[in-house]
Amino acid sequence: MTLPFDIGLWGALWMGAAVLVAAFVRGYSGFGYSAMVIAASSLVANPLNFVAVVVIAEAAMTLQAWHGVGPEVDWKRVKWLVLGAVVGLPLGLWALTAIPEDWARAVISAYVLLMCLVLLAGWRLAREVGAGGTLATGLVSGLANAPGMGGLPVAAFFAAQPMAAATFRATLVAYFPILDLYSAPLYFWHGLVTWDTLWASLMVLPLTFLGNWLGGRHFFNTDPQDFRRFAILLLAGLAALGLVKAVL
Repeated sequence: MTLPFDIGLWGALWMGAAVLVAAFVRGYSGFGYSAMVIAASSLVANPLNFVAVVVIAEAAMTLQAWHGVGPEVDWKRVKWLVLGAVVGLPLGLWALTAIPEDWARAVISAYVLLMCLVLLAGWRLAREVGAGGTLATGLVSGLANAPGMGGLPVAAFFAAQPMAAATFRATLVAYFPILDLYSAPLYFWHGLVTWDTLWASLMVLPLTFLGNWLGGRHFFNTDPQDFRRFAILLLAGLAALGLVKAVL
């Protein structure tokens, strides 16, 4: 049987393990699935091949998480994030699909490393940021969603503000499906959606659901915030390996 994207058996096993771990991390700590899968894919394939795959999987997990979050959503923040992303995503896709594979791998890996450093720094703001800052974050999120990782800058932006945890989570859950719906036709236009995308999505969804369910049960006696730090370090390690592969 021919595997999607011609990655080979060992590449498929690696990606299966990466998807399961990434979904577990997301279920446990609430973030990191797309970035972890894309970073892992850069070690065995062109990471752009997996952009639409992770967006499909993220959309499916968001549907799982939607129940009960509606009242906590800050729709004003969602509105400004979406407006920024509408501008940022086409620019990001235009830039990323115009460069060679190794450059794309290097750009993605460097971006992930930068975001990991931002998240680990744990910067805190004295008060919540208004519409202008949220719009700018949406623009960055749109640019970053060209490789399917628009969630990291939003997570870092929210984490720096004195937001209630329920509002933080619910607003992310509401924003991502809108971003994904907007992203899908643009991915198709830029050639990032193929039959291999659909086959790969069907293969990863069972592992994604399993990992997300296991992570959501919090089997470890570890605070989600502490587990998030471990996840960021793991993600940084994958990104560093991807950067080395791009350079060598």
